Amino acid sequence: MTCCEERPRKSMKSWAPTIHLNIGFVVGGLFMLLIYLAVSQQAAIGGLSVATTVAQWFADKQLIQRPGETLVTSDLQWISNKQLVQGSDESENGEVVHNTKGYYSETCEVNGDVRVNGTALSVALVPSSWSERREWRIQPYSRKTLPGIRAVTVTQLPGKAAAPACTVRYGVPAVLFAVGGLTGNFWHDFTDVLVPLFIASRRYDGEVQLLVTNAQTWWPAAYRPILRRLSRYDVVDLDGDEHVRCFPRVTVGVHMHKDLSIIPEWVPGRRRLSMPDFTRFLREIYALPRGAPVSLLREPGKRPRLLLIRRTHSRRFMNEQEILRAAEAAGFEAAVIDLRRDVGVEEQAREVNSHDVLLGVHGAGLTNMLFLPPGGVLIQVVPYGKLDHIARMEYGEPAKDMGLRYLEYSVAAEESTLMETLGPEHPAIKDPDAVHRSGWNNMTEFYLNKQSVRVDVGRFAPTLAQAFDHLRQQ
Repeated sequence: MTCCEERPRKSMKSWAPTIHLNIGFVVGGLFMLLIYLAVSQQAAIGGLSVATTVAQWFADKQLIQRPGETLVTSDLQWISNKQLVQGSDESENGEVVHNTKGYYSETCEVNGDVRVNGTALSVALVPSSWSERREWRIQPYSRKTLPGIRAVTVTQLPGKAAAPACTVRYGVPAVLFAVGGLTGNFWHDFTDVLVPLFIASRRYDGEVQLLVTNAQTWWPAAYRPILRRLSRYDVVDLDGDEHVRCFPRVTVGVHMHKDLSIIPEWVPGRRRLSMPDFTRFLREIYALPRGAPVSLLREPGKRPRLLLIRRTHSRRFMNEQEILRAAEAAGFEAAVIDLRRDVGVEEQAREVNSHDVLLGVHGAGLTNMLFLPPGGVLIQVVPYGKLDHIARMEYGEPAKDMGLRYLEYSVAAEESTLMETLGPEHPAIKDPDAVHRSGWNNMTEFYLNKQSVRVDVGRFAPTLAQAFDHLRQQ
């Protein structure tokens, strides 16, 4: 039947299917209500808003439109628009999703008529009709308990009268984040800012405005290629910004899932990101050519390449040349990289990507494993002092999440320079547990700041053999 054809009048018999259809709608409505009540209770426990949890339920159930079918989402849309703006009767009022999931971070996702005031460092949701006033204070840095970062005030306004007037309008969403904090350390640059920023903004494929506060002058220049790929627009520095910038959506704060890694189920939007996505993203940005390590099965005569990270202060390899000779004896072509501050990230990334194995003592230099080809090997030398848990949490687990083979070598007391400088009877040698109990500062002072290592190459040889055997199987 075309749009212009006259439809035949219904006979009495034609009402029977309609009755059944109406009953079906009633049953469907009751079913949706039961889902909503069950999931809303679950949301209260999980730290996310009702709308987010219900939307996730639908995503988990994989409601996929099949050819010839129409996917009805009106019920889901109703829940998303209605539940988060209390006291509202109109979906145009927008929503605020306060996310407290996890240990480290909290964020607010603000959708609707959203106005950002840089001078006041505030984000306001402006409703179209009366709404209950609510307010949140959000740490825009990924570690919410870290002092020294100015909080953003997120406000759900009661009406338009209190709203600041827009001076700049955008048709794209925004992500508001902070630098400072622990940045300046290569591991923290990625763990605290770049990976969380990737999680928050990647779903927009560049059509997003980045807003930064507590900006450091060196930071945008150091990571400009990454920022350029995340957003097609120049980063706006909100510190002292006199504009009121208006957006359809603003994410306030970035979410750190865990150390240098991503929990796919926590990623916002429909795209389930993981650490292999992030390392692939970096290889594309820096045009790193190798997406796999050497294959000794296909090229049996080729020697895999091992790169040793040289540290110039604490946690140095005291017998560096002896370790390199041991690596050569194990079948590797061995080299050293000196991670100087005047070397750019791109040059450093290219050097690491040209190798198959990265070897280093526990420290920020191991963050360069991000640039290893997937399937490569990270060997972490863990200093003396019961640091195994910290080492695995900060580098071991992330390496596995990236698709690398992770190997660990724990230094014995006899291999630590602490034995020479403190003597065998010192508590740092005899009772590391007591040092840990005395506090973080004492632990770092002895085991991270005052210690270097002299690796027993005979004891280390099986670890090198494991790395070689892994590449032999690729």
